[in-house]
Amino acid sequence: MTYTGEVTVGGAPDTREAGDLVITKIAVGPMANNAYLLRCALTGEQVMIDAADEAGRLLELVGDRGLARVITTHRHADHWQALAEVVAATGAETVAGEDDADELPVEVDVRVRTGARVRVGSCELEVIEVVGHTPGSIVLVYDDPDGVTHLFTGDSLFPGGVGRTWSPDDFMRLCGEVETKLFARYDDDTWFYPGHGDDSTLGAERPSVPDWRARGW
Repeated sequence: MTYTGEVTVGGAPDTREAGDLVITKIAVGPMANNAYLLRCALTGEQVMIDAADEAGRLLELVGDRGLARVITTHRHADHWQALAEVVAATGAETVAGEDDADELPVEVDVRVRTGARVRVGSCELEVIEVVGHTPGSIVLVYDDPDGVTHLFTGDSLFPGGVGRTWSPDDFMRLCGEVETKLFARYDDDTWFYPGHGDDSTLGAERPSVPDWRARGW
């Protein structure tokens, strides 16, 4: 079946192949967070992005392949409710942005900043700090050598706008960082996977960026 990225809490996950990386998206409640399980097709190594909630469902998704590490995109609690339980069950290494790491409920093994690389077997994720939603929010980039670029944006970028901010200064900073670090760098066919809701592409969102700035949210 064709991947759509349209998942619902309690519903089936959705999976796609992106070169050597297999991406599975699942929605967990009660805030309809997206969690992503990445698996290297060559080595079988698995990495999770945002152990958000419903640890039992996430561990079922992991199965008997094991989990090498869990990456948390930012400090907000709806993105780490299942983190401690998933890590305890799997022994996974924990990864988070340097400036959000102290706010998580587990010890963070690897604190990352822009330019860091996180392995998923033979595949690699590049870390980009995108500040504004939180001080230590990160975006994970997978550049498929034979396809498009994939961005895991947490709550920094959604279809229809940037993530929520709590001051005009934070909003302007987040807009600027999304424009310069994502839209200015990557092509229109770049696919992104947000922390809630449906996926989109940079090309679909690019014409609306000036409107986001004008409306102020």
